[in-house]
Amino acid sequence: MRILSGIQPSGALHIGNYFGMMRPAIELQEKGEAFYFIANYHSMTSLFNAEERRANTLDVALDFLACGLDPKKSVFFRQSDVPEVTELAWMLTTVTPMGLLERCTSYKDKIAKGISPNHGLLAYPVLMAADILIYDSNAVPVGRDQKQHLEVTRDIAVKWNQTYGETFVVPEPHIRQEVAEVSGTDGQKMSKSYGNAIEIFGEEKAARKKIMSIVMDSRTPQEPKPDAEKNLAVQLLKLVAPAEAAKDFEQRLRAGGLGYGDLKKALFEHYWHYFAAARQKRKELAADPGYVTQVLADGAGRAKAVAEAVLKRARKASGLD
Repeated sequence: MRILSGIQPSGALHIGNYFGMMRPAIELQEKGEAFYFIANYHSMTSLFNAEERRANTLDVALDFLACGLDPKKSVFFRQSDVPEVTELAWMLTTVTPMGLLERCTSYKDKIAKGISPNHGLLAYPVLMAADILIYDSNAVPVGRDQKQHLEVTRDIAVKWNQTYGETFVVPEPHIRQEVAEVSGTDGQKMSKSYGNAIEIFGEEKAARKKIMSIVMDSRTPQEPKPDAEKNLAVQLLKLVAPAEAAKDFEQRLRAGGLGYGDLKKALFEHYWHYFAAARQKRKELAADPGYVTQVLADGAGRAKAVAEAVLKRARKASGLD
């Protein structure tokens, strides 16, 4: 089984990225041939600062390696180091109905949030399809919000195969429902662009301040909270604390007597402890940037070999060769 996933270098990675995509991807590297890439082409739809993109790309590499990605078990690379994907993206656009793209809720949501529309933002699912199909991917771990884009990939692959003959593997989504979407400090989906994210490797003082700012209701500590499982701090605590500890805080909140301030302090302590080993590893990796560069170069070489073979197959099927 070949597994494929990518993550954008559009800013500091947060715990929504970690639990929604990174941890599932790291776990899956034990179950198949894993291809993981830093999606710097994709970042161009919303990030227009070249130096920031370079810095973010290195940060994503450091974050992923620090969190447990093993370059001996995974193929880890920068998307732009395999430019064959952009040629395939063009080829796929020619069989992609406009209606398919116009129905994508992600595009509509981003425009509604004030992001300036551009062709790249609209055509994002086609490049995503190329990312997946060019490596003969079988399984794609995605968050619930990306499920529609994977369905678009499947539709495009089927349309191509019907038009030109069996060329592409039609992939399957791999969604972990219990952490498919992580809420931010304001209750919306955690996102860098919404300003509600808790970074994986944030500075201690800033991270504490963010967690203490999590939106709560106006009930007093003494009041029982029968809906304690809906509390944002409780939901996040279930991700970073041992199950029994999280359950204890939820029960205390439900019964009444636990203040929101104490709950958020506990959340910070468990969050800080959860990523302690990864913070130390990241510090060591950052001191050896040559190693990280070599990991990405080696991964790109391995990915390019697969991409070239699949692209050649697609070019032959469509009459370009």
